[in-house]
Amino acid sequence: MAFCVFIHRTDSIYDDVPSERHQFPKRYLSRAQQCEGDWVVYLEPTKVKDTKGSFAVAKVQEIIPDPGNQEMYLDVIEPGTYLDFGDEVPFRDQGSVIEQGLLNDQGNISGRAQAAVRPLSPADFARIVERGLGHDEDILPRVDPDTPFEGFSEAPQPFQHLTARDRVTQITNRAIRDRNFRKTVLRAYGERCAITGLRLINGGGRAEVEAAHIRPVEHDGPDIVSNGIALSGTAHWMFDRGLVGLDDDMTVLVSRQANDPDAVRSMINVTAKLIAPQRLADRPRAEFVRWHREHVFKH
Repeated sequence: MAFCVFIHRTDSIYDDVPSERHQFPKRYLSRAQQCEGDWVVYLEPTKVKDTKGSFAVAKVQEIIPDPGNQEMYLDVIEPGTYLDFGDEVPFRDQGSVIEQGLLNDQGNISGRAQAAVRPLSPADFARIVERGLGHDEDILPRVDPDTPFEGFSEAPQPFQHLTARDRVTQITNRAIRDRNFRKTVLRAYGERCAITGLRLINGGGRAEVEAAHIRPVEHDGPDIVSNGIALSGTAHWMFDRGLVGLDDDMTVLVSRQANDPDAVRSMINVTAKLIAPQRLADRPRAEFVRWHREHVFKH
């Protein structure tokens, strides 16, 4: 087993859903098989406008022939392993290429950089994940200054000198995934509550908004931006308890079981719809919205 890079772009011609599957031509099969059962980094090419660079990691569960196209194969992603990076990792930083394995003996970028599927050295994997996870202080949930935050009372462990397998341990750590999920969701929504429309920053410079899973983790909801919404504390509480929900067109629904539905409606922004991210790929996916409406929202 080995680490790999998968090239993905949001306007891809391939049948890709990064958190679920990655489609690739048969000519890349031998390379892809190297990372079967191991971890991959998703990279958006530099030629894409506003490229995200390396933007996520995931574990390949298995490789199967594409049942709909005999010339193609699918990397099936292990459920619950995909994670968007809190900090997107550029292909270059200050003139240096992050993925050092792409350099030839003369220090120039080799033709391997064009490969849609390619092996990734453990050192490069560790370096990219380190950059992608960012710094803890940037992604901790908002807390009062004098309130101890349970679970983070010990000094954070330094990132440097961790091996690639140590990075895998970080990626699968629930606390780190929660903090990283918060950062990606808040960035997508501009730190603004998607229901009320308010963007409040506390005295410490931290956004007074939380990242809510649409389909909860305990019900197999993935840690991806399209399964998240930025909500104020009150809106988050109501959403998790089914007092508010979303229609297919993102209209905010108010439950008839709310004890004061008029007061709840007064909190919703003037459009009466969710204020969604600009990037289409970051907006709530229909299947998650539908799941919440069918299993959580109180009709």
